[in-house]
Amino acid sequence: MSATAEAPENNPPLHEDRLDYTPTARSVTLARRRAARLVTAWGHPHRAAEVALLVSELATNALIHGSLRGRLFRVHLTVTGGAIRIEVSDPRGERLPGIRAAERDECYGRGLVLVDAVADRWGVEPRTVGKTVFAELRLTGRPVAVAP
Repeated sequence: MSATAEAPENNPPLHEDRLDYTPTARSVTLARRRAARLVTAWGHPHRAAEVALLVSELATNALIHGSLRGRLFRVHLTVTGGAIRIEVSDPRGERLPGIRAAERDECYGRGLVLVDAVADRWGVEPRTVGKTVFAELRLTGRPVAVAP
């Protein structure tokens, strides 16, 4: 659980998905559901809930803090032999995320606390335009076959 921007592991992807979303609340729901469904189909149903939570928190942050009118945000999932990596990219590179202590009566401000608690590693990577916030979950064991 760290907020470092170390390079991802060098294992080639076994599965990968990338989709751009409009910056609306509905897109967060769609991204969360798609990610859970894909991770399950890729043989890791035991990590689907964690992936859904991470996608939801990172996509919500992109929507609230990283969106610009007319610009999409991207959710990119990668599964290697050792990890599931969730990346959410947005066009606002000058607005870097950080963990903060939310007051008890605040509705917002706990997303990265959750990401830090669930992910084995997370961080921020700059892009030519914007930034990518990533979270990784280590995988142990082999993928399981899931009936269609």
